[in-house]
Amino acid sequence: MPCTRHVLIGLAVAVVGSTYLVQAQQPQQPPQPMSFFVTSVGLGNGANLGGLAGADKHCQTLAAAAGGGSKTWRAYLSTSAANGQAAVNARDRIGSGPWYNARGARIAQGLADLHGDTLELAQRGNNITKVTALTEKGTPVNGVGDTPNTHDILTGSTLDGKAFTDGQDHTCGNWTSDATTGSAQLGHSDRQGGGATSWNSIHPSRGCSQPNLVATGGAGLLYCFATN
Repeated sequence: MPCTRHVLIGLAVAVVGSTYLVQAQQPQQPPQPMSFFVTSVGLGNGANLGGLAGADKHCQTLAAAAGGGSKTWRAYLSTSAANGQAAVNARDRIGSGPWYNARGARIAQGLADLHGDTLELAQRGNNITKVTALTEKGTPVNGVGDTPNTHDILTGSTLDGKAFTDGQDHTCGNWTSDATTGSAQLGHSDRQGGGATSWNSIHPSRGCSQPNLVATGGAGLLYCFATN
């Protein structure tokens, strides 16, 4: 009659073996389709994006080329009140989430954790980092320490994803100017540099032209989110 120790070992091996068998039989979940990306290229006209419509078209075109054209894409951009038009908040344009990058990693479950709307969510943070803030091609965006650094992302937004209300231009004429004057608020896709870690609102550009954007570490790139 086998000793108790041998019986227990045999049972343990059987349980472990059964566990591996169950795990092996479970189907692997397919990765979530892309619903967030950083544009791999800018439009080349500085902060003149052709307004929100031009920026959205750029997101849609790049997404379609990467196989994501069935979704509706919006650029994460705010605009200021002007010419009788109300201000637009970036956070109000991008749907409700969740959002996943080109490799299926979740960026944020919804608007609240994307922007850290509560103290708890702000402390936890979203999942936008250099590793996860990928282009539509699934490639990383150059950041601090890379040449050239292109981590400056056009947003025109406050930390909570809204338009500024101070009467100053933070959107290069609501994304219609490529002049050397003016300014656009920027975020850092790698959340490094400048003594802060904001992905969407860290410092203004030096101007609105393409050279102005390049001068501070940018290329006129955008965040794009799928609304559906």
